[in-house]
Amino acid sequence: MSKSRPLSPPAAASDTPAVSRPGAEAAAPCTTSTELIHHPYVPPAGFQALVPAVHKASTVVFPNVAALRARNWKDKTGYTYGLHGTPTTFTLEERIATLEGGRQTLLAPSGLAAILLTFAALLKQGDEVLIPDNAYGPAKELARHELAGWGIAHRFYDPMQPAEALAGLISERTRLLWLEAPGSVTMEFPDLQGLVRAGRARGVLTGLDNTWGAGLAFNPFVLGTRDEPLGVDLSVQALTKYPSGGADLLMGSVTTRDEDLHLKLKFTHMRLGLGVGANDVEAVLRSLPSVALRYAAQDRAAREVAAFLQQRPEVVQLLHPAFAGSPGHEHWARHCAAAAGLFSVVFDARYAPEQVDAFVDALRLFKIGYSWGGAVSLAVPYEVPSMRKTGWPHAGGLVRFSIGLERPEDLIADLGQALARLQG
Repeated sequence: MSKSRPLSPPAAASDTPAVSRPGAEAAAPCTTSTELIHHPYVPPAGFQALVPAVHKASTVVFPNVAALRARNWKDKTGYTYGLHGTPTTFTLEERIATLEGGRQTLLAPSGLAAILLTFAALLKQGDEVLIPDNAYGPAKELARHELAGWGIAHRFYDPMQPAEALAGLISERTRLLWLEAPGSVTMEFPDLQGLVRAGRARGVLTGLDNTWGAGLAFNPFVLGTRDEPLGVDLSVQALTKYPSGGADLLMGSVTTRDEDLHLKLKFTHMRLGLGVGANDVEAVLRSLPSVALRYAAQDRAAREVAAFLQQRPEVVQLLHPAFAGSPGHEHWARHCAAAAGLFSVVFDARYAPEQVDAFVDALRLFKIGYSWGGAVSLAVPYEVPSMRKTGWPHAGGLVRFSIGLERPEDLIADLGQALARLQG
């Protein structure tokens, strides 16, 4: 039974006569701030709804000092401080872990923050990380600047070389092998199984940027066979993309299966103060039940749009892992049945960079902007040679497309009119 509101205390006696106003009764005593702050009402238990509740807190209160001293935030058996978790954040972490095929998940303020958390937790001065040359650009910049300033070395490797070649790069200083599937912008799909095998043979941890896969295209923790069970040690996602689906928030996650590795990450997560807002967590929780439907719809639409562009004379190379002829297609086919709504095309070299830019400017339904995974289709031109150390075989300009939830035929019509302007 809920507690009732206490009676207001009687008004104090006073020698000063009350001033009356014509037609007005005596005013009720004012409610004090203390009454409002310490109001005893507690709503009845047992409320259940389809959507998880949103719990916002920095301070978490305890019934007594013994509880304060005994409560443990590390294993999700209790709450100690808002930064260490609330029912809302714990719920999203558990659901992302299930989506990824892992056992534990930590949330971070962005996908890049999740990568930073991984690097900071697993690397120290004198260590080295190997990063694919086609990885997400800000992750490479993080290695070039912050990691280098902390005395942590890095090397960029070509992920499309035979996995055996990686063994020659791993040294006694190498502590982490970073993976991305497919590569950012240029969309090559590496031999994940071979790369993980090479890292495991040398005792090196493997981490995967799985934002493209979103836990739906393949299970990053099950890459091998029954006779040779292979999988990454940790999987990172930018929940900003498909799990959110709204292009309106930033969030990242790090998922593991190993309890000791999870705790190592969790202590660093605590010391770095990587919190996320409850309203953003609520938004992801609301979108998550539809992520598989949206991912499949955007996959189908992207393949339809990509097939159109592949046939155009202006395009010399389609970069979409699900299409034969795209670099690493055979690796994609080994692990995946699905693909994200993301691909790139390389234009014929006869079109100057400014012409490719004009093509993008001419698009009407496609908006120009970074990120992907939302309902609105996007297009961004890139100068790939300035982004790569290893060889890039194309001379023409590249445009990356993120397909949203518009009708594919409408997007194809938009591309057709922009290509006509390119020809003109």
